[in-house]
Amino acid sequence: MIELANVTKTFGRSVAVRNLDLDVRTGELFAFLGPNGAGKTTTIKMITGLLTPTEGRIKVAGYDVESEYLEAKSVISYIPDQPFLYQKLTGREFLHFLGSMYDMAETDIEQRVTQLASLFECEDYLDDLAETYSHGMKQRVVVSGALMHDPEVILIDEPLVGLDPRSANILKSALREKVEAGCTVFMSTHTLGVAEETADRVGIIQHGRMVTVGTLEEIYDRAQTGGRLEDAFLRLTDSSRASPLSRE
Repeated sequence: MIELANVTKTFGRSVAVRNLDLDVRTGELFAFLGPNGAGKTTTIKMITGLLTPTEGRIKVAGYDVESEYLEAKSVISYIPDQPFLYQKLTGREFLHFLGSMYDMAETDIEQRVTQLASLFECEDYLDDLAETYSHGMKQRVVVSGALMHDPEVILIDEPLVGLDPRSANILKSALREKVEAGCTVFMSTHTLGVAEETADRVGIIQHGRMVTVGTLEEIYDRAQTGGRLEDAFLRLTDSSRASPLSRE
C-alpha cells in the first residue's frame, strides 16, 4: 500500500533521510518510531507529497506520489502533529469544506459530519468558530476531517498530542476499526505505549536510516531485551551499538 524505494531527502548538506526502503502493507497499522530528528516527519511529508524526495520513488496505493499526485492524494488523509483549522470557520464549515474537496455529495457530507461529531464528542462546539477552540478541541475536529472521505491510507504524526485520555482511547479504537476494514495507518509517535497497544508492525529510524522493521515480537528478539518496547527502542537506538539490522 505504501512503498518507499531508495528514498533520500537532503536539505543543503544535511541528509534527513538516507536510502530508505519500506513496504507498508494493506490493512495494517504501522508505527514509525525514532529519536528527535531521526527523519520521521520528513518521511511522512514525502509520502503525502508535501516534500519531494531528492532521490528514490514513493508509491501509495499503486500511485506514484510525484507523477500521479492527484490520484495519490485522493486516497490519503494526513493528520499533522499540530492541528490546523481556518480560524474564521466553524468546525462544521471546515468539515463541509473538506468533504467538498473530495467531491462528496452534500447528503453524504451531512451524514458523515453527524457520525464523526458524535464519535469524537464535538457536537457542543462544532458550530463555534475555530478560533475559540482549545488544542484538544482542534485535534478532534482535524481527526474527524481526516476520516470524512473514508481514506485508504491515514498518515498521522503524534496522534495523541493534546487529547484527553477519553479522546485518545476513542481515536485508538477508531484507527483499529479502520485497519480492520482494510485501511492502512502509518503512525509516527514518541508514545511507545501507543505503538505497543495498537501496531501490527514497528519500524525504528535513526539518523535517517532504518534500524529495524518487524512485529513487536521480532523487535524484542532482535534487541534481546524481553517484552518491553521501551527497552528494545533504547537498545536499538543506542549510538554506541546501533547499526542497520535485518528488516524481515
